[in-house]
Amino acid sequence: SSGINAEWPLRPGFEDLCFDFGVELDDIVEEEGITKFKIDIPANRYDLLCVEGLSQGLNVFLGKTTLPRYTVLRARERLHVDGSVEGVRPYVVAAVLRDITLTEDSYNSFILLQDKLHQNIGRERSLVSIGTHDLDTIQGPFKYHALPPPEIKFQPLNQDTVMTAPQMFDIFRKNYLKPYLQIIESSPVYPLITDVNGTVLSLPPVINGNHSKISLSTRNIFIEVTAKDRKKAGIVLDTICGAFSEYCTTPHTIEAVEIVQADGSTFSSPKMGSRIEEYDSAELCLKSGIKTATPEQLADLLTKMCLRASVAGEKLKVEIGPTRHDILHQCDVEEDIAIAYGYNNIPQVLPDLYTIAVEQDVNKLSDSVREELARCGFTEVLTFSLCSRDDVSVNLRIPEAVGGAVQISNPKTFEFQVVRTTLLPGMLKTASCNRNMPLPLKLFEVSDIVVKDTLTETGTKNYRYVCALFAGKTSGFEVVHGLLDRVMLMLDVKDYHIQQTSDPMFFPGRGADIILGTKKIGHLGILHPEVLEKFDVTLPCSVLEFNLDPFV
Repeated sequence: SSGINAEWPLRPGFEDLCFDFGVELDDIVEEEGITKFKIDIPANRYDLLCVEGLSQGLNVFLGKTTLPRYTVLRARERLHVDGSVEGVRPYVVAAVLRDITLTEDSYNSFILLQDKLHQNIGRERSLVSIGTHDLDTIQGPFKYHALPPPEIKFQPLNQDTVMTAPQMFDIFRKNYLKPYLQIIESSPVYPLITDVNGTVLSLPPVINGNHSKISLSTRNIFIEVTAKDRKKAGIVLDTICGAFSEYCTTPHTIEAVEIVQADGSTFSSPKMGSRIEEYDSAELCLKSGIKTATPEQLADLLTKMCLRASVAGEKLKVEIGPTRHDILHQCDVEEDIAIAYGYNNIPQVLPDLYTIAVEQDVNKLSDSVREELARCGFTEVLTFSLCSRDDVSVNLRIPEAVGGAVQISNPKTFEFQVVRTTLLPGMLKTASCNRNMPLPLKLFEVSDIVVKDTLTETGTKNYRYVCALFAGKTSGFEVVHGLLDRVMLMLDVKDYHIQQTSDPMFFPGRGADIILGTKKIGHLGILHPEVLEKFDVTLPCSVLEFNLDPFV
């Protein structure tokens, strides 16, 4: 969402304007005498995340202004990249906004846009982080390199003293910067941007230096973007420059910075370039549902959406500017045509193809198994699909199992680090939270688990699993064994048997594999006391778990 300060009363029709433009006015609130519009922005429209970009888009949509063209001036500053950053945060791009004038509102908007880009495309700074500096307080050429933490020493932003990186991290663990420390904390070296005098500009992705902080009096801003993904770094830099270059003395003018890479090659950033794509007008009409529109009308609709378009016979030439990184495919252009035309204005027609929805076989079977387990006196639970790494490995006494789990690249908490490879951790956590309920606890779940699979397009594969747990004054192995037999009888399966297993999650001699034909499909047994202790379960437990897919 983007919050826009508004010192004027809500204009009639503003909510309709937002809808017509493809955004949604979510709420209007009064804070300290100021009316604020809370507007929901599509996740990939980075150019609309600040009031400058949104107001420009709305004005172009209304025909009150034209889409600006950006001018990139020759580089006067240089940034050298050292090979030491390769293993920690290898990419950097930069730009300069010269002769810029910021008011208090535009300054706050400048800072807010950086925060939103950090959260959005930057994935909480793990992929991209931004540093902005008062160029008049530092001197190029600049250097992007990495040093061991004890050798890094400077005064962090808004701190009173000079300190080393380990000292900073001890302080930052107690404030809002704590989530960003883990991004580089395990690395033997931390990335650093310094000027020719050794003044530290920033320690990305954690903190900037206090020496070069910007203020309302800043007239020249040096912007650096470090990243693990060069393309995302370029998108972020284009977005910031596109939105705030309008405050320069010569609007929409950006000064490039020459990037000298470790191998000696050079390039200038930002590019702020456009690309031309050609589309068939008739196909655009067909796909967007506006069958009567002429190529000229399509060009006008796209121009309203900040995409310059011109007609070339039956083709449409579309110029995709540097702030429209969301346009990846023809379908994105078709979507913009439909938005500009108005979804409510598109004729409603019945589809030419008739289909009847049918429940998938695996879901039919799952419902049948759920009903049978419920008839047997078991209560269904629904647990989280994500869990910690230890839950699927160490806590089950199978440390190597984490290698087959799909990892979450930017987990919000330690509880949600991987996609579950077994339903058992969720069942045990449920049992732990319900230990005061009348005994015995008889729980079951029929849900998907996910494992790595190099043979699939996504590198992962889902399996539908059944898991049942019995917890009481006795282990209840005979209960889960009988439950297995009952389910197999319901499925009319006779070609199965169980055989003893040495699976470490089970008590020695009290675990068995479930064999269908000649293939193992699951297991059952009495859980090992160490497993119960890890999940804080104080009752003896027996568990049954097997793959339901072979029966579909």
